[in-house]
Amino acid sequence: MLSITDISVRIAGRLLIDSSTVQIVPGARVGFVGRNGVGKSTLFHAIRGDLPIESGSITLPPRWRIGSLAQEAPDGPESLVNVVLKADLERDALLSEAETADDPHRIAEIQTRLVDIDAHSAPARAAAILSGLGFSTADQARPCSEFSGGWRMRVALAATLFSAPDLLLLDEPTNYLDLEGTLWLEDHLANYPRTVIVISHDRDLLDTSVDQILHLDRGKLTLYKGTYSSFEEQRATREMLDAKHAKRQADERKRLQAFVDRFKAKASKARQAQSRVKMLERMKPVTALVTQDVREISFPTPEKMLSPPIIAVDDVSVGYDPKKPVLNRVTLRIDTEDRIALLGSNGNGKSTLVKLLANKLQPFSGRITRAEKLSVGYFAQHQVDELNLDGSPYDHVRRLMPDAPETKVRGRTGAIGFSGKAGDTLVKSLSGGEKARLLLGLATFFGPNMIILDEPTNHLDIDSRAVLAEAINDFPGAVIMVSHDRYLIEACADQLWVVANQTVTTYDGDLDEYRRMVLSIGDPRSGSRERSSERVRESVKPERGKNERRSPLKQRIAEAEAEIERINGIIAKIDTALALPDLFTRDPKQAAQLGKARAGAESALRRAEEVWLEASSEFDEAAG
Repeated sequence: MLSITDISVRIAGRLLIDSSTVQIVPGARVGFVGRNGVGKSTLFHAIRGDLPIESGSITLPPRWRIGSLAQEAPDGPESLVNVVLKADLERDALLSEAETADDPHRIAEIQTRLVDIDAHSAPARAAAILSGLGFSTADQARPCSEFSGGWRMRVALAATLFSAPDLLLLDEPTNYLDLEGTLWLEDHLANYPRTVIVISHDRDLLDTSVDQILHLDRGKLTLYKGTYSSFEEQRATREMLDAKHAKRQADERKRLQAFVDRFKAKASKARQAQSRVKMLERMKPVTALVTQDVREISFPTPEKMLSPPIIAVDDVSVGYDPKKPVLNRVTLRIDTEDRIALLGSNGNGKSTLVKLLANKLQPFSGRITRAEKLSVGYFAQHQVDELNLDGSPYDHVRRLMPDAPETKVRGRTGAIGFSGKAGDTLVKSLSGGEKARLLLGLATFFGPNMIILDEPTNHLDIDSRAVLAEAINDFPGAVIMVSHDRYLIEACADQLWVVANQTVTTYDGDLDEYRRMVLSIGDPRSGSRERSSERVRESVKPERGKNERRSPLKQRIAEAEAEIERINGIIAKIDTALALPDLFTRDPKQAAQLGKARAGAESALRRAEEVWLEASSEFDEAAG
């Protein structure tokens, strides 16, 4: 059990957690929620022992392993699957020792333990996790260094999940995932066999994957049974009851104080007045929960509504290399009030499509027709890095209104959520959510006819995401969105387009059907992805040439051959031990362990040979 007892945690003089107590039982799946900046990540640091607590205690069972997402993405020449496999430190150590061990008894112990921890099926488990997070079979054999930072963070997540710690701490794990990866992670966490605490602002994850909600509010931790929807209902009821209780107590205090004030000077009533003073002193104050209002998000209305269609795409091919287009023969239409969500794994071409629609990419062939005077507001999460860190929100607005009077600039700065002193805060001092709000305001500043939102919810808390959904629904123009937040899509989108297999198709089902398809064999992911750290833009990796396709397969074959050789070496050592004279009469227990170990090694050898055969077959097809 994780026991947090009366702890207080202070950062830079600010008390984030104030004398809070909570107990989390083994096997619980807990969603950890609270406004940005209240101290959720700080509590994770305290649980891991990275941060001293001011008072109280945090205790864990003595042998529990804690696992959390690494702060830095893995890098280096090792293949993705090997990076993930090394996250199981015990398996890695046992396999290393197995290569040098000579003592028959120790060989038996090592091989028996490897069988007990199901070590020989580890490559298959690692591959399944990587696949779920969006890596094709060929990708898994490529060096980690070939991938961009965001994709390498996915590898870090895969390694953390593969190590299967007793206490899994995940801080916003969906920030690096597309919708398809998020759906897989929801399913994985829902079936996680040990204890997990996940910080998330994703309502659907919190409704699908957890059975308890831990809420941090004004320094206090409160644990609720059930999903996030249940938590909202329970908290609303609690707020209402506390408000009523606070009002009753205030009325009672007022009545008692009035009696004291009226009769404290009268000798005949002095004893009664003193009694009421003591009652007032004993009355524990009840504070009604104060609702923390969320700053509004609004998009300015376009000056002129355009006649449909505002964009018509006819038989268009587009990408970054005319010889290898990312999207081929795309035909689509966007009307004035459309609400369209783009589905499909990262790397299939969603970013390429939105850049085409935003007029940031020109087609190689085909025709794209735009309405006259069409204005597009384009928000992409990576643009946060393009903000001037040493400038303020006011400075950014002033650049868009160079000739406007001070009052108007201040008014527009306030309209996008930065009124008063907040308008003069340097961007480098803003939180991730505040930067996202600023960028949303700047991207839609001049009242566009169409807004493109590429992952707008990263760094926004749950309440801010709800406000964003309202803003989208209130906007009279067209909206194209790419998001891993299922709540936002369901709340706003009236059309679903799937970007896969180098084209764009309309999806007639709902997100529940799409989720079932993603988690089934009929996963619509395609194999070609853009991962390379050499390419700055977030776009699709065009179909690789024969040499590129064969290179990772060649590496898989080499790794399988090395695994076969390693296992054969282990079997030879076991056979040598089993051949010792009178082993079965002298130490029948050791003989049984060696026999069990040999059976496990033979099973692992068969799997390695199957991998070799599969990779060799794919290599021959690619050579074709």
